Amino acid sequence: MTDSYLYAAARTPFGRFRGALSGVRPDDLAAQIVQGTLAKTPALDPERIDDVVWGNANGAGEDNRNVGRMAVLLAGLPTSVPATTVNRLCGSSLDAALIASRAIESGDADIVLTGGVESMTRAPWVLPKPERAFPADSVTAVSTTLGWRLVNERMPKEWTVSLGEANEQLADRFAVSRERQDAFAVRSHRLADDAWKAGFYNGLVVPVRDGGHTVLERDEGIRPDATAQKLATLKPSFRPDGVITAGNASPLSDGASAVLLGSASAAGPIGTDPLARIAGRGVSALDPRMFGYAPVEAADRALKRAGISWADVDAVELNEAFAVQALACVDAWDVDPRIVNAQGGAIALGHPLGASGGRLLGTLARRLQDSGKRWGVAALCIGVGQALAVVLENVAGSSR
Repeated sequence: MTDSYLYAAARTPFGRFRGALSGVRPDDLAAQIVQGTLAKTPALDPERIDDVVWGNANGAGEDNRNVGRMAVLLAGLPTSVPATTVNRLCGSSLDAALIASRAIESGDADIVLTGGVESMTRAPWVLPKPERAFPADSVTAVSTTLGWRLVNERMPKEWTVSLGEANEQLADRFAVSRERQDAFAVRSHRLADDAWKAGFYNGLVVPVRDGGHTVLERDEGIRPDATAQKLATLKPSFRPDGVITAGNASPLSDGASAVLLGSASAAGPIGTDPLARIAGRGVSALDPRMFGYAPVEAADRALKRAGISWADVDAVELNEAFAVQALACVDAWDVDPRIVNAQGGAIALGHPLGASGGRLLGTLARRLQDSGKRWGVAALCIGVGQALAVVLENVAGSSR
């Protein structure tokens, strides 16, 4: 067995639902970030890439037919470069990286490009195919943008509540107030804006072009003027007396991310030293309604496999699907909240489902490099009661 390492990472800016990226197909977004990531390693001959593992949650529209392979072809890589697409909903691109790291560690691959894409704007409506021709009843088109669709009638009703209702139940269970959630959301916007102004995302984010023109250079959903007072005026989204609003939950988003992984010996053909080692992995599952809390166990398992504890961790990237679930996880880990999402999180940056895991890994590696700290954790919750987590060990030292 050998170790697997992160060599490069990049992502597109994340666009708002029906925003600047609404005119860009998801396979084109994926192709652009493939090109943008490989541009960071110009010495690497694309022929040396053993596989591409790509994440995508919907796959019902223009991202069908193995969007990972479409990205490889549209990006102009040699047709000999294979690709697969994986779907673990919100965890798809992090799952892609985990799959690639295992292939590298087992010796099945030396260099693997991973990533993910989602255009929630362009996710289509679908019609169930009738069991018999010419049904007499009306047929309803179902949106594939987010959440349950075409639910199996045998599935328990309590498991198929909306993502928002599931997190309202989480707020009840852990007594996480509306005020605390709103304050967490304001922090996300403030830190994201500060990070952009400080140049943290320079080099990590590749502008998106369409028809020869740049259509988006910076994350579109950041609201620097967000305040707790403004968020307090928003109506609850899922219960009349609820605590979750459009202001303290991640928005529907469009975007793509990519991460280049390789073995230690891959440094030669890649042409650069690695940034971080994949030191531990964790996957967990529980009651579908509790999906927001699932990262707690996933991260604990990843830390155990890395041979460290929370006391050793200096940076955490936790996907902010909802402020309530992020807060519940941070409380359970009992870590210093200041090390969590120090450059902003998904509430501000956006959450294009299939791309978020790659964003977390790239951001975490950059944070460790900038700080010179050793250990970091990336984790995210996944609908239907799952979560993934990764421990990174900084092997690049400090960039300063």
